[in-house]
Order: sequence, then C-alpha cells, then structure tokens
Amino acid sequence: MTTATRPTPAPPGTAPAPPGTTPAPPETTPTTPATTPAPRDTTPAPRGTTPTTPATTPTPPAPEIRRHELAAFLRSRRERIAPEQVGLPRGRRRRTPGLRREEVAQLSAVGVTWYTWLEQARDIQVSVQVLDSLARALMLDASERAHLFQLAGAVDPSPAQSCPSVTPSVRALLEQLEPVPASVQNDRYDIVAYNRTYGQLLCDLDAVPPEDRNCLILSHTNDDWRSSIVHLEEAQRLMAARFRAAMASHLGEPAWKMLLNRLREASADFRENWDRHEVVAHRTKRKEFVNRYVGRLTVDHTDLWLNPELGARMVTYVPADEETQERLEKLHAIALAKAAGDLPAPGPR
Repeated sequence: MTTATRPTPAPPGTAPAPPGTTPAPPETTPTTPATTPAPRDTTPAPRGTTPTTPATTPTPPAPEIRRHELAAFLRSRRERIAPEQVGLPRGRRRRTPGLRREEVAQLSAVGVTWYTWLEQARDIQVSVQVLDSLARALMLDASERAHLFQLAGAVDPSPAQSCPSVTPSVRALLEQLEPVPASVQNDRYDIVAYNRTYGQLLCDLDAVPPEDRNCLILSHTNDDWRSSIVHLEEAQRLMAARFRAAMASHLGEPAWKMLLNRLREASADFRENWDRHEVVAHRTKRKEFVNRYVGRLTVDHTDLWLNPELGARMVTYVPADEETQERLEKLHAIALAKAAGDLPAPGPR
C-alpha cells in the first residue's frame, strides 16, 4: 500500500508550483562572520598581460654602480696631479685641472680611447696589468691602490703585503736576530717582513713603496740597492735562474706574469739573463755588500724555510768575520737611531 505525500503549501504571495514538480526550499541567507577576510585572488594573469605593480625607481645593478665609482675615482686622482709632478710641461693653454686623459694614457701605456671609455664607465674588461700601470701613473698610495682594484673587481697581484707565515713569533724572531740582517721573502722575491738592520743594509727599505719591495725589482731598478751589491751581475743571473725555477709552478698566475713583464720592460740585463733559460735551486752562499754607513760587509746567506709549500723563507746574513760583526752592530745602532728620528748622514762607500 502506497502512502501519498501531501504537498507543502506555498508561502503567501508566491505562485504555487506546477503539478508534478518539487517546490523549491525556502530562501535562506547564509551568515558569514564579520572578521573573516575576503580570500586573495590567486588566479594567474592571462598570457600576454603585465601584472600591475606600484611604480618604483629601478636600482642600477652592482657592476654598473662599481663602474661609475671607478670612473669618478680615476677622474679625481687624475685631476689632483700637476704635470710637473710626472715630468710633463704645463703649457699655456691648459684648461684641465691636473693631467689630461691622453697624458694618463701615455704614462700608463694604454690607448687614449680605451682610457676615455674607462672614465666614461663603459662596460669594458680591465686587466690587472693595466690597473697596475694606472696606479703607478696616478701615484696612488697603498690605500688608493687597494680601492682601485676593489672597484675594478680584481685581485691586486702586486708584491704581497702580508704572508700567513709571518706570525707574531716570526716577527719577534726577526727582532731577536739583530744585529744579523734578516727578512722574510716568498718565492717571488717579495720582501714581506724585515728587521731594522736589514732595512738599512742595501738601501733605506722603509722609503721604498711596498709594491716595489721585491729583490728582483730592486736589484734591477734601484740605484742604492744595485751599488750595494759587490758582484751585481752574478747576483742578477742567479736570481733570474731561481725565479724561472720557481715560476714553473705558477705559470698562469697574474702576479707572476705581471712581475715578469715588468722586469722584462725595465731591464735589458734581466731580459738577457731570462732568455738563458737557466734554473738553479736556493743554496747557502757567501756574499759581499758595501753599506753606505759602515762600509764593506762579508756575510753568509742562509735560507730558513718557514713554509715550503708557499715558498716563504727567512733570509739571514750571518757575519763571516769579526770585522763584519762589528760593522753590523754599528749598522744596527744606526737603524735604531733612524727609528728614533736621529739618523746620521751616510759616509763614503
């Protein structure tokens, strides 16, 4: 037996549902808590359209900022140097403060157009050799030179100013060896530390710019250093042979290539010795020097290796006779007087 379902009467004011249809449920209004935020629209934008973003000022990329800083720095250093400081005539119609661009290019042996692009912050590659030449032409000090290489994003391949093997204990040992002249050098002949006696042995080493404190450079370009070595030609030949032997492990390194190029450009004697292709190892050797304060010295050269892997060694000159011992003690006293600001005048050689 089937039970009939009684239809629900329609609400007042509405038309009754047609026969055979199910009436719609009563209309209800859903309630939403007032604190519920509207959902974010995560629908991706259609292809070919650009999403709208607030207008902002674009920031130049870091390399571009660095190029503009480098250009401004070079310009400021160029403008502070008077032509007379670098041996150039001022002339009557000079409007540029300091040096002209073409003069800097000439002094640093680079093209005028290329240097102009550098001051215009053009996107060009700068080699460490060019940066080194510019640092010398613009007479930059150590801090300015470091800033130049940092702006150019390059590593300064100049003679090392520090060495991991030069610990406080090594520096203390250098002092305790006085009056024996002693220094710490690497296998590129960079002088990275020295005691007071060594600083007055062949020249006033404190007066030499740090980037020039290299035995190869000094023995070929520094008149005081050269005149202090009794057997200069033999010393130059041996140093070139040792340098060639050491460079075999560093052929692709910029610092070694730059030092080699500088020596070849600066000295015909070095070019001749280098082209011999001789190689020798470090060994103990007796040497003779003529010091500008105390006269002739005879010493035994000994290398004490601090770190063979890095080529760091302590170079000592032990007196070979009593006369040299006495003269080294006198030279040490002179070095102490210099440190105190009371340096006597050099005597005849």
